Amino acid sequence: MTEPNGSTLPEPGPREFRTDQGTTPHAAPPRFLEPPESRGRTTIADGVVEKIAGIAAREVPGIQSLGGGFTRTMGAMRDRVPGGQASAGRGVKVEVGEKQTAIDLQVVVEYGVSITDLAAEVRENVIAAVERMTGLEVVEVNIAVNDVHLPDEDTQEPRQERVQ
Repeated sequence: MTEPNGSTLPEPGPREFRTDQGTTPHAAPPRFLEPPESRGRTTIADGVVEKIAGIAAREVPGIQSLGGGFTRTMGAMRDRVPGGQASAGRGVKVEVGEKQTAIDLQVVVEYGVSITDLAAEVRENVIAAVERMTGLEVVEVNIAVNDVHLPDEDTQEPRQERVQ
């Protein structure tokens, strides 16, 4: 038993077509003629650039860690606290503008590596990662070498007492 549903939609005309939701005119010209990238604003927080730069710097062989003495000490304590996490931005300071950024890194290098070659490789890796991921132009990457990590610093051998 079928009854008309009482729809009062007009039949499609020569410049219209019917869809499942009723009658729709042909597609209107695009409302926006501007490219999508110019229809809004994207801001990138300093912390985002710090994390990207920190991870990129740590990827370079010869970098033992990032941060100055106090920063590393506080970070080591934070890492030991249950639920604490290492900060990817530790040892990194940035200034972020609308289109450019400047980055300062504090690093500890492994003993035996060429610091000048290592610094050049770190700069290259950091600039590539930040520019690729953020679209910001990196105007400078300043690197301060705060310490040299010696191979025997990893193992803490028990010292013999001088007085027995």
